[in-house]
Amino acid sequence: MSSETAASSSVPRLDPGLRLSLSIMMFLEFAIWGAWFVNFYPYLTGKGFSDVQAGAVMGNMALGAIISTMFAGHIADRLFASERMMAVLHLLGAGMLYWMAQIQKPEEYGLLFAVSLVYALFYNPTLALTNSIAFTHVPNATRDFPGLRVFGTIGWIVSGLLVDSLFKQSGVSPDGQPIVIPASASNGPLLLAAAMSAVLGVYSLLLPHTPPTGKAGEPMPFVKALGLFRDPSFAVFFTVSFAITIVLAFYYTTTSAFLESAAKVTSTTSTMAIGQVCEMIFLPLLPFFLFGMGMKWVLALGMFCWGLRYFLFAHGGPEGFPFVLVLIGVALHGFCFDFFFAAGFIHVDNEAPRDIRASGQALFGFLTYGVGMWLGNLLAGWLKGHFTVDGIVDWRSFWLVPAAGVMLALIVFVVFFRMHPSKQPEPVAV
Repeated sequence: MSSETAASSSVPRLDPGLRLSLSIMMFLEFAIWGAWFVNFYPYLTGKGFSDVQAGAVMGNMALGAIISTMFAGHIADRLFASERMMAVLHLLGAGMLYWMAQIQKPEEYGLLFAVSLVYALFYNPTLALTNSIAFTHVPNATRDFPGLRVFGTIGWIVSGLLVDSLFKQSGVSPDGQPIVIPASASNGPLLLAAAMSAVLGVYSLLLPHTPPTGKAGEPMPFVKALGLFRDPSFAVFFTVSFAITIVLAFYYTTTSAFLESAAKVTSTTSTMAIGQVCEMIFLPLLPFFLFGMGMKWVLALGMFCWGLRYFLFAHGGPEGFPFVLVLIGVALHGFCFDFFFAAGFIHVDNEAPRDIRASGQALFGFLTYGVGMWLGNLLAGWLKGHFTVDGIVDWRSFWLVPAAGVMLALIVFVVFFRMHPSKQPEPVAV
């Protein structure tokens, strides 16, 4: 046995009780998001909101990350225990989701925009907080985090299946033909998400205590986290992550509308859950890929799969081989998310100093879930409108745009990113 393997093997195992507690946290965190966000774009357009309006409201999730995530990271690093912040934010978020479910008229767009933005200000910091809580309490981040984060994927899947089973209905068309009314026609997913947010708000008080780690009088963690840009390779990582996330937003914003209109899918949430199933399969294997391939090539593979997915969507259709391409594109989510976002969070945890880990995670979330996603949502809404003629979307041209963007970002990353030998993932203990 090598000295590296022996060192990795000497790290204690994650306590089963702690594993259960953190796994439930991850499950509920992403079940909330998956319950309402997937169907929200077609829900809005079905209510009469324009593509630009729907894209802007969807973009509020990212805009909330821009505004609030760094501030939340400062509080978690300096002032307020992370689990207590989680409780407050999710309880407030439950009220905002309930309010959003009541706003259904296009003339109330301004109110919906404001309420959805406030919700985003409450929810987005919890994404960084869940990671910070998990990384604080696990003995080995590379080994233990994927096994916890996979329960977030399971939560997304379960909530998606629950949405379709509860809110998809049968109906009759104006000409008397039986039709299926998708879950996106109902505000039920928002109400379900509100209920789960309230549950997680209460449950957060039972999470392991995660006090602030910084010291009074030190520079604001946001400023210290920005200092990570002084490392050229870390600067490349952050910059490329930001750029690529602009086009990654296309998937989260418009795929449900694409599946309904171009692939003639009625169970949109359940179909998209195929991607989460693949994510669930590959996420526990991520430590082995990190050790075998290295962080750089795992990230690069994740980026490539995003571009490949969009290329497949561009050539997809409602039946036969084109429909198979659609399903493959959805299934690629396992590689897309695990090998880019999950690996990226681990990379940040390995690089950031201990006293600013929450702010380091928040900085990554700021650039990806925040600025990148916000710009991407706005661009996706505008581009969909641009490629729509007489109500028909030219989906092939639409999807080729982000496919090209991802591949350009991938080339920049491969050429300029360098991994520090000391930061390579440790061997996985058997």
